[in-house]
Amino acid sequence: MRPENERIESVVHEYSQRLLAFIRSKVDTAEDAEDILQDVFYQLVRVQEDERRPGIERMSAWLYRVARNAVMNFWRKKGEIPLSYLGEDEDEICREISSAITTEASDNPETLYLRKLVWEELEDALAELPHEQSDVFCLTVFEGLPIREISAATGIAEATLLSRKHYAVKHLRKRLHELYFALVNHP
Repeated sequence: MRPENERIESVVHEYSQRLLAFIRSKVDTAEDAEDILQDVFYQLVRVQEDERRPGIERMSAWLYRVARNAVMNFWRKKGEIPLSYLGEDEDEICREISSAITTEASDNPETLYLRKLVWEELEDALAELPHEQSDVFCLTVFEGLPIREISAATGIAEATLLSRKHYAVKHLRKRLHELYFALVNHP
């Protein structure tokens, strides 16, 4: 057996159960989770066999990032991203919020109502923030401006802008989680 095949087999053996549990917590069925896990390991094989690419330095972090992205792709293909899956990465959270409230993948009455409800909650939550925080959030998420450009235009340090965005995302995450909880637990 070739050394890279032994390495892949070792990684599959070491991470399969934990990755499957992670993926399973993000999707509805065990079959979907197993399909996604297979996709993650397929990507691992492709990366390991590509001689032009450098090796993977932090295997665990790489596998979980690929698994998380595969789950997101799974939900995007279905035309939805559950609010409960708003992840830990702020930029990803911002993209998901923006996509959830602007995508017109399904325009049935229930989806339109939920989109309206999310917009209202988002507007209320943004209004609760200091304007410096809501401004940087809106400029980066809805306008798509990079922090570097905002910094250059305003003269505000990038670190300050990133900090403001962080606090905005933290607040919005809490508010949207509360909305999700209320919707899920509504009688």
